[in-house]
Amino acid sequence: MKRDPEVLEQPPSGVPLLKRLGPGLITGAADDDPSGIATYSQAGAQFGYGLLWSVVFTTPLMIGIQIVSARIGRVTGHGLAANIRDHFPRPLLYLIVFLLLVANTFNIAADLGVMGDALVLLAGGQSSIYIVFFALVSLTLQIFIPFPRYAPILKWLTLALFAYVGTVLVVPFPGTALRETLVPQIAWRPDYVGMLVAVLGTTISPYLFFWQASQEVEEQRATPGHHPLREAPDQARAHLARIKFDTYLGMLFSNLIAFCIMLTTAATLHAAGLKDIQDAAQAAQALRPLAGDFAFALFAAGIIGTGLLAVPVLAGSAAYAVAETFRWPIGLGLPLAEARGFYAILTVATALGVLIDLSGIDSMKALLWAATLNGVVSVPIMAVMMLLAAKPAVMGPFVVTGRLRVLGWIAVVVIAAAVAAMFVLL
Repeated sequence: MKRDPEVLEQPPSGVPLLKRLGPGLITGAADDDPSGIATYSQAGAQFGYGLLWSVVFTTPLMIGIQIVSARIGRVTGHGLAANIRDHFPRPLLYLIVFLLLVANTFNIAADLGVMGDALVLLAGGQSSIYIVFFALVSLTLQIFIPFPRYAPILKWLTLALFAYVGTVLVVPFPGTALRETLVPQIAWRPDYVGMLVAVLGTTISPYLFFWQASQEVEEQRATPGHHPLREAPDQARAHLARIKFDTYLGMLFSNLIAFCIMLTTAATLHAAGLKDIQDAAQAAQALRPLAGDFAFALFAAGIIGTGLLAVPVLAGSAAYAVAETFRWPIGLGLPLAEARGFYAILTVATALGVLIDLSGIDSMKALLWAATLNGVVSVPIMAVMMLLAAKPAVMGPFVVTGRLRVLGWIAVVVIAAAVAAMFVLL
């Protein structure tokens, strides 16, 4: 019987752990960006432990769909937008990329705004100055630091997320949390289902698909002697095993942090009757009288650390998608002079995020719509990904089969059902 190559191999022995981790770990950590923290905080504050089950339930689905996106990138040597461009109608490509760009821009605005507010809480000063500062730091890292030196910085930034594990250790919570996690009490109300779609859209987000696929391409191009797996099938054994290990660890890490955030705000804010949290910085501030200065400082510092990781991922995934759509030279590994269009999109997306914040638009309300939009947009993108991954013309001998294919389509159906329920109830 033919065995699926994605379950054949273990990570290469003798390779340091940090070397085996890369796109999957960074993608998982970037999922818990400040806007994601805000969504998880609002879910915990508004519904207590009532949505904890969704984080556990989505973990295998998230793992499956992210492995599919990574494999498409590594096997073909091209990102998602390039593959969609070559195998689907152009109007579908343009619609997907446009919606991704809109959602990412609002997410960047929300992330920068919350980072600025968090630093005000910790150090005082003006949020607007901090917003511009964080945007400039993000752009400088991406434009002027070569990718082989930049990637390890992103890996180390993932450590910021352990701040939310720390908050759980100092916040008491009752045994009902475990019961509601394992036995969901689903409420068929518009507010509950709407928040569920926002959580799903924050957890399984389109920008993560584009980023991880493109980072696999970046790493392949940056490593001498490495080629797309369709051209070098002898390299498949090690790389498919690495992708699996990297993605499993990255997504488990991501959802553990999401669970900790939701658990912390449910045990403190919801229990104290504070059910309307508009952003992550407000959640950090509200934690101070309930859980103490240490939990407050950890929560606020984690917002800044995760934002420094997530803003480049949001801007970068938009730049990859647009540049591939129009066949521009792409990649953080290229100098500015060789990829002007790519870096222009990256800069414009970040600058628009800053302008949204400085204009006084309520980016936090836009955030919830962006998270919901991510949930809606992810359905056709995941369906297109699964169709790509099953095409021999795209994947050659590495078409997705077996459990991975089942997980991917279950993810499509689950999020589609949640979106449909939201529209029906609204």
